[in-house]
Amino acid sequence: MRLTTIFYSAAIAAVFSLTSSFTSSFTSIKTSKTNETGDWFFLEDKKVGFGVDHDVIHFGNWKDDVRQIKLKITDGPLKMYNMKIHFDNGTTQDVSMRLRFAQGSESRVIDMDGGLRHLTKIEFWYETKGFARGRSRVAVWGRN
Repeated sequence: MRLTTIFYSAAIAAVFSLTSSFTSSFTSIKTSKTNETGDWFFLEDKKVGFGVDHDVIHFGNWKDDVRQIKLKITDGPLKMYNMKIHFDNGTTQDVSMRLRFAQGSESRVIDMDGGLRHLTKIEFWYETKGFARGRSRVAVWGRN
């Protein structure tokens, strides 16, 4: 009887060991795939106010280049007309928005012309007039 108990204990330990190594292998494979596609990360934000129709977000000394960006609008609604993205080599990309953003909404994903690019600034034209509070926050998120 003792030999049978030892055999069953060894079998259970072996199954547990195989399950654990399979799970950790699967987790590492899944994590590496997620990192390859890139996660969204915060770049910069700007409070925009009533009566102003043009603002610029300057990007400081950050190391991440981006292939895509999106905007997140918080603290109030905003009507966005146009956006001009400036890159480190002096080129620009014009993006026509013409959208009314509700508080807490996001823009579509915007692909950078030429693939992986380094941003220097983003100019945008908007309207907050007619909205109750007259202030919004525009946050830029990037993905490489």
